[in-house]
Amino acid sequence: MDAIQIIEKKRDGLALCAEEIAFMVSGYAEDRIPDYQAAAWAMAIYFRGMTAQETVDLTMAMVRSGSTIDLSPIGSTVVDKHSTGGVGDKTTLVVAPMVSAVGLPVAKMSGRGLGFSGGTLDKLESIPGYRTRLSMAEFYDVVQKSGIAVIGQTKDLAPADGKLYALRDVTGTVPSLPLIASSIMSKKIAGGADAIVLDVKVGRGAFMSTLEEARELAQRMIAIGQSVGRRVTAVLSGMNRPLGRAVGNSLEVIEAIELLKGRGPEDLREHCMAVAAEMVLLGRPDIDLAGARARLQAALVAGEALACFARWIRGQGGDAAVIEDYGRLPCAPVQHAIAARASGYVSSLDARAFGVASVELGAGRHTKDDQIDPSVGILLNVTIGDYVERGAPMMTVHAKSRESAEAVEQQLLEACVISPKRPAARPVIEDIIRDPSV
Repeated sequence: MDAIQIIEKKRDGLALCAEEIAFMVSGYAEDRIPDYQAAAWAMAIYFRGMTAQETVDLTMAMVRSGSTIDLSPIGSTVVDKHSTGGVGDKTTLVVAPMVSAVGLPVAKMSGRGLGFSGGTLDKLESIPGYRTRLSMAEFYDVVQKSGIAVIGQTKDLAPADGKLYALRDVTGTVPSLPLIASSIMSKKIAGGADAIVLDVKVGRGAFMSTLEEARELAQRMIAIGQSVGRRVTAVLSGMNRPLGRAVGNSLEVIEAIELLKGRGPEDLREHCMAVAAEMVLLGRPDIDLAGARARLQAALVAGEALACFARWIRGQGGDAAVIEDYGRLPCAPVQHAIAARASGYVSSLDARAFGVASVELGAGRHTKDDQIDPSVGILLNVTIGDYVERGAPMMTVHAKSRESAEAVEQQLLEACVISPKRPAARPVIEDIIRDPSV
């Protein structure tokens, strides 16, 4: 086979067979196909799309590019969750201990920031000592002892996706339904979880800008899961505004801990409760939705979820003392307040603009080799529907210098729309799509 012919075939809108897809995937994974040809192929897929069968074939080719994990030694149903990426999305840090606290182990591979969206691993690595690289023996051990393990994608697990994931981030091919679906599901299938809840973001701060796109992505991933015997549910959640009040790695860790302590923003609380409840439904078919939410709420109130978080962080070498002492987390040297330019109701907070600004501050990456600054980010004092007086502080920029904070001030002000009338409330969860076979 010839890579150029395969690129041209997809460029011209034709469907690729399983062998052609496998040729491109294995060739790129094994360095026989260079970055520029893989990028051209990804761009052709971006513009021409893939059929449902092509997407399944791409997923499984990436799974077969490496090893897979057998989680049966854990001895019970293992539930995983995945977010398609958002701004201020620290859900895993809250949901994993909530679900673990009601008796379901969580064994998860997470990713780093992609484009303007934050990555779970980047957030966790802001906790001193936290190890995202574990051997498989350590991975099993942490799950069995702590109830949770969240690690990075190993070189042996879907390695083709690891390479393509990094390439997409810097070639403008991130928002492609088949590439997103196959990337997510290849990791989930290789990672060995029995049941998966997919948090599909939709809106300005997501790669899916419309509900129609989000539903299509969700249905593609559910179909992939069905093809290999996984139970899958998709939660479609709004991402027109940042989730919660914190954007930036260590700031988001603090907000997640606050929620586990029974505080934190209401939108984040409801979002985490919805995702966690779906995980319980998949892992415990004997419990209904009302029962799942009641058990999760009880775990929060009793402090059991916070205790699970502490065991998890310690289990992976992290400094669990950050739970009581936020000063042990990286802290930016500059905190620059931005005041409202008018009085009125906050009617819009453009999530994408906040995500882009956080990248400019250093909380995200422009290239795959960029280093993250875990201390920087943005902390909102207001949310949509709040009334603000002119001159009142709307947010605080945490930055490495006064100059870098001031450089993003105007774009952040433009991202906040203040209106004379209170805006209508929007639901945190737009829709839930469950596997019809479950």
